[in-house]
Amino acid sequence: MQAWQSALSFLLLSAFVGVSMLLAARVLRVRAKKESPLKELTYECGEEPEGTAWIKFHPRYYVVALVFVLFDVEVVFLFPWALVIRELGALAIIEMFLFVGILLLGWAYALRKGALKWQ
Repeated sequence: MQAWQSALSFLLLSAFVGVSMLLAARVLRVRAKKESPLKELTYECGEEPEGTAWIKFHPRYYVVALVFVLFDVEVVFLFPWALVIRELGALAIIEMFLFVGILLLGWAYALRKGALKWQ
């Protein structure tokens, strides 16, 4: 079997499994016997909701979330490198120290700008 045939069969099988799971979830879903007006309310940890659910959040929440995602993705790059460090040699260790150093510069910049401070 050639490489493109196995890739095509994998793609078709993946699409089939995904679509069949969506269809099965649609057919087998749990349904309420009668509709309730409570279903339309916003759930806030058992408390009665006050006001609308559409409120503005401070941009600091988004900045912290973006910094978290950035550093979380970078850790994903470090893990495979750590698994094969013996085979890569000294040059790869130097490159990874450079990579982590650039990340630390970005972190220091965010700290200096006050992006991670809660006021």
